[in-house]
Parts: sequence; C-alpha cells; structure tokens
Amino acid sequence: MREARIFLLARRRIPIQPGMTDDPFAGRTALVHDWLNQMGGAEYVLEVLHGMFPAAPIYTSLYVPQHMSDAMHSWDIRTSWLNRIPLRDRLARYLLPLYPGIFRRMNLASRDLVISVKSAFCLGVRTAAGASRARHVCYCLTPTRFLWHFDQYMAREQLPGPARLATRMLLEHLRRWELDAAEGVDDFIAISRAVQHRIRDTYGRTSTIIHPPVDTQAFRPGTTAPKEGFYLVVSRLIPYKRIDLAVSAFNRMPDRNLVIVGDGRDAAALKAMAGPNIRFTDYLPRRAVVALMQRCRGFIFPGEEDFGITPVEAMSAGSPVVALRAGGALDTVVDQQTGVFFDCSEPEALCEAVETANTTNWDREVLYRQADQFDTGLFRERFRRFLTAK
Repeated sequence: MREARIFLLARRRIPIQPGMTDDPFAGRTALVHDWLNQMGGAEYVLEVLHGMFPAAPIYTSLYVPQHMSDAMHSWDIRTSWLNRIPLRDRLARYLLPLYPGIFRRMNLASRDLVISVKSAFCLGVRTAAGASRARHVCYCLTPTRFLWHFDQYMAREQLPGPARLATRMLLEHLRRWELDAAEGVDDFIAISRAVQHRIRDTYGRTSTIIHPPVDTQAFRPGTTAPKEGFYLVVSRLIPYKRIDLAVSAFNRMPDRNLVIVGDGRDAAALKAMAGPNIRFTDYLPRRAVVALMQRCRGFIFPGEEDFGITPVEAMSAGSPVVALRAGGALDTVVDQQTGVFFDCSEPEALCEAVETANTTNWDREVLYRQADQFDTGLFRERFRRFLTAK
C-alpha cells in the first residue's frame, strides 16, 4: 500500500541546465534542517546546499546563532515557536515529543522544491495541500537513530531508569509517525551504503548515494612535512562517538601519544580516565585542527558513524586513518591503502590496528586521491545531476 501511494504521488519536475552557477530555483526552493544549535557535518552540508540555492529560506525547529557559523547570521532562517523557549539549546534533546508536530505545521506545499537534511524529524514538513505539491528530496543522514536503534543508542547514555522507560513508551507512536512522514518524500538520497541499507530496511524505499561534501583542499599540506609522533582524534565528546575506546587503548600504549580535540558532556569523565600520554585541547580554531591533521602520525576514528567527514579530512591532510570496520568508514577508507580497520570495539583490537598503522609506509598521493573523491565540487555536481535526472 505504501509503495502504491508513493508511486501515485504527482512529482513536479524542474529543469536544470548543466553547469549553471546561479540558483535555477530562485524563490521556489526551501531547505529544511532538524535544528541549528551546533556545528558539525550536517551543518556543513546545509552550508553547501545554501550556496547552491542562496535564495532558499531555511526552515528549522530552533536556531542558536552563537553556536553556529558567522555565515549563517545573514541567512533567511525561519524557526518554530520552540525557538522562543529560554535555554532552548540545553533543553532541545529533552523535547522529543514536540518535534513531529512542529515540522507538520510547516506547510511548504507552495514551493517547487523542498530539500530536507534529515537525521531526526524534519522530513515531516508538509509538501502537499490541495492542488499544490512540492517535490520533496530528503538528504537522509540516517533514519532517526534513537527511534530505530534505541537500545544501541541508549547503551552509553546516562539516562535515569524512569526517563528511559518514559522514552520507550513514546517510541511506537513516533515510529508510526516517521513511517507516515516518509511516505511524503519523493526522493531519498543516502549519505553512505550503511544509511542506504537503513532507508531500505526502515522505510521500504530505494535511495541514491551522494556522499557528503568535504573541503579537501583546505586540509592539503602546502609542503611535505615529516609526521610527528602523535595520533589524533577530532570529535564531539559524547557517548556514541566511543572516544572512551580510544582512551582505553592508548592507556595500554604509554609509548604512543594521543591528542583529543573536542568537547562535550563526556569530557570530564574521559579526562579522568586518561593517562599522561593523552592530551585534551577542547575545541580549536579550524587552522589549528588542519595543522594537527597534517602533522599527526594517524587519525583515530573509534565509533560507528553514518558517514564521518573527519577521516576524509585526515586523508586530505596526508594522514592515514585507524577506523572501526563499520558504517560510513567502509565508504571512505581503503584498508591497508589509506588506513587500517579494526573489527571489534575492544581496546586490544584498536591497539593492534595502531601498531599496524605505525609500521606501514603510507603513500600520501594515494591518500590525497582517495580523499578527493569526496570533494565539495563533486558533491555539487552530483546533487545537480540527481535533480536533473529525476
């Protein structure tokens, strides 16, 4: 029944001339994002899409300007009533039941094209009303993780028992809502093979893979400098990123140094468990992160990610990646050519992979070529081609 309904949806086709540099949808496109309260890979995707469609307004649940890039301050960002709540950035993750209704009230049916950048509920915006219908292209970072992989998601979260039980009671309702909302999407784009499989298994839909954009040239060294003796992590310090695994592994390797760039609610606990060979820097300016990626002996990517931009940035900087053999890393890292995989989330497995990386003679040109497959320019080209072909 769902497939039949999707097949019968009227889809508006908008011609795009190949090679156009200005916005061919001026005034007719809208971009949708779950929330704008921190910078990360999803927000960089949004920046690139906004550059492609500069006249498009951004619809989102909430916007915290001080946490976002300066470039966004001049954008046309349209928020929900949630944006008026005091301490909205701190409370955002606790307002789970409100988001479906918030996005359902956003009626974008008068637009020609709606592009949602989705990891949670923003695919639920209304794109059909009466005779009006917008084409909805969902750039899917993942089906909502805490709905469809709740036990895995919560395994490392410090949520009290009563709150965890209450959350479970919401899940069935929210899952039904998301399945219904997904029926209103005309085209799904997946960011990796792992996400493509999730879209198929969760929504029963096919999708096209277009990997997220990476500013590879920003990380390319101007000269070939010798590598230094430290490994590097750049990440938010939150449970599912598994930075605790990297700390545990390097505690077992006191002769190997690890630098961890980032902050988050796990920071205090991670610092308390770290040995003297592990240094934390909190957040650093971009130029400092680039310099560390260029100088490090290798980049550590210990968790399972939907895609993972930082490994591509590291390869762009000429540094190999040590990654868990799972998720988006399978799309970006070539084992024994641009990095080393480890097969289980145990410190010993990560230690063994680091030792392998440490004794391998890496070819920087191979690293550069692999990273360049994910360059921002190629993302723009592939995205425009997708819109044209559909």
